[in-house]
Amino acid sequence: MRLGVIGFGNIARSLMALLAEGPAPLAHLAVLCKPEQRDALQNRLDTDLADAAQSHAIVTDTAGLLAERCDLIVECAGHSAVRAHGPALLEAGLDVVVVSVGALADQTLEDTLRAAARKGGGRLIVPPGAVGGVDMLAALGTAGAVDVRYRGTKRPAAWRGTPAEKAVDLDTLDGPSVFFSGTAREAAAHYPKNANVAATLALAGAGFEKTQVELVADPETPGNVHQFEAVSPLARISVRIENQVSGGNARTSAATIHSVLREVRNRQAAVVL
Repeated sequence: MRLGVIGFGNIARSLMALLAEGPAPLAHLAVLCKPEQRDALQNRLDTDLADAAQSHAIVTDTAGLLAERCDLIVECAGHSAVRAHGPALLEAGLDVVVVSVGALADQTLEDTLRAAARKGGGRLIVPPGAVGGVDMLAALGTAGAVDVRYRGTKRPAAWRGTPAEKAVDLDTLDGPSVFFSGTAREAAAHYPKNANVAATLALAGAGFEKTQVELVADPETPGNVHQFEAVSPLARISVRIENQVSGGNARTSAATIHSVLREVRNRQAAVVL
């Protein structure tokens, strides 16, 4: 398998490390990174990531990634990367796993990506990421209206550098504090690095405008906690996931990285779950 990865942040590095520890190396690994990251990435590919693939390539633009003839692309570099690279890759017929799914809260970008996929035959794949029950939620959506309410709770450190700092004093919190209540589209716009779960649930269920979201800072939370309830004519479901935080980023659940790894391995597997 020839795999392309967009990004060299925490998720991308962790994914490549897991691939290096896997049962068999990829045939080829191509990584799209920023020019200033090239030397650090080359060092990692030559040392602890050497077992990830039989061959490696580093590129710095979409054209370079297309030239690597990958079978699957994994995006894990943020909303701007989805916007910059997604349309051309899909139009070229490539399947793209989008980790920064909150980018699709931009209706214009979502329409552009869907049009590119239809034109080129590529598929935009949204992994479950840090939340479970997405398959069930998507199934309920086929039966008509579904009501979805989501609550995301993380430790105060995960909300630093976001509008949450103006809503609550993150340094003095001694219990849970709801600092945002609104739609999934609003959550993705204001908290782009923290609202991917809300966006995933919106795409699977009621849509960005009808998916209600609460975001919470809690110094006592056991990890990144994702809860949602969905009600439809078929069923009522309630899901709560307590995720361990990724060692490299307080905003990211470790399960997100393994969810992406599962998408890669499913492309290689004889049986897909």
